[in-house]
Parts: sequence; C-alpha cells; structure tokens
Amino acid sequence: MSGLGKLFGKGKKAKAPTPQEAIQKLRETEEVLVKKQEFLEQKIQQELQTAKKHGTKNKRAALQALKRKKRFEQQLAQIDGTLSTIEFQRESLENATTNTEVLKTMSDAARAMKEAHQHMDIDKVDDLMSEITEQQDIAQQISDAISKPVGFGDDVDEDELLAELEEMEQENLDKELLNVGEPTPVLPSVPASHLPTVPASKVPVDDDDEDMKQLAAWVS
Repeated sequence: MSGLGKLFGKGKKAKAPTPQEAIQKLRETEEVLVKKQEFLEQKIQQELQTAKKHGTKNKRAALQALKRKKRFEQQLAQIDGTLSTIEFQRESLENATTNTEVLKTMSDAARAMKEAHQHMDIDKVDDLMSEITEQQDIAQQISDAISKPVGFGDDVDEDELLAELEEMEQENLDKELLNVGEPTPVLPSVPASHLPTVPASKVPVDDDDEDMKQLAAWVS
C-alpha cells in the first residue's frame, strides 16, 4: 500500500480527480492559507503592541505576549512553507496539463495528416505533375501559334516597301526645292499718305458713282 493510500484510505482505490479539479482544489487551499497568513500577521502585531504596552511594568504579561507572538511566527513560517509547496505542485500540474493538451493536439494533427495522405501515391503525384507540365507546354505552343500573324502581308518584301517610301520622300524634297527657286510675287506698297477727307455734307448719300470716281483719282 502506498503512503497516500495509508493516509487517505484502507487500500481501496479511489477515483482520481481530473487535472482541472485538482488545480481548482489547490487554488482554493492557497486562498485559505493566505487568509490564515493575514490573520497571523495581525495577531503578531497585536501581541507585539501588548508586550510594548506592559514593558517592564508588568513583565509577566509582556513575556506571555512575546510567547504568543513567537508561536504565531512559527505558524506563519509553516504556512509560508506549505504555500510554497502547494504553489509548486499547482504549477507543475498546470504544466503537465498543458503538455498533455499539446501532445493530444499534435497526435490529432498527425492522424489527420495520415488520413489525408492515405489515398495519395507519390508515383501518381509525380505522374500528375509531369502531365500538368506537359499540358502547360502544349498550351504555350498553342498561344504562340495563335499570336503569330498570318494571311495578307506575309509575302511582301519589306526592303521593297522601304525603297518605295524613300522614293516618295525624295519626290517631296524635290518639290520643296523647286518652290524655293521661284520668285515671290511683289505686292503693291501701301501709300503712306492718308485718304483725303471729304466733308460729309458735300457727299451725296446715294451717289455711289461719285465715290468710285474719287477713289479711282486717288489710286492713279
């Protein structure tokens, strides 16, 4: 019989708590011990004040207060040690629980991957990739063939077209040179003198012939 069996039972196997239940129980125990710590610290301060109050006036009462203070300090030290042990045990259990969950997740992922690869054959995968590559090459060849210009213009000599273009440019250049050699027609100069002013009262309103005569006389 194990030590724990001797402490908590007569050899009968008890159902083990789940990790979450054990962690929760340890946290509750920690809370109780922390409250006990706070109580003992208050008692220590009270006994210390009692010892100071009596001092040398009542040595018996002062010594009794210091004795109680000493017992409280011993209990506080024991609780400190117990809390350290419980805290270490809780952290270890939390880490073990985390590791268990991580391993379970990794195991599930491994099984899922195995299931996914169960119906895959590496040789078939290689054949498929080769077929895909071959079809891509065929598609590229078809695209190149479609994009190549066909029909009218394939049998035209490009050098012949360039010669014709140069001949046209030369003709245009010759015409420009001929136009440069022709004399520019001389336009009559504008007279510097102003037109004679005719009083409006002397010019008949509807006598167009008289206006034409005056204009002809000024030009000549």
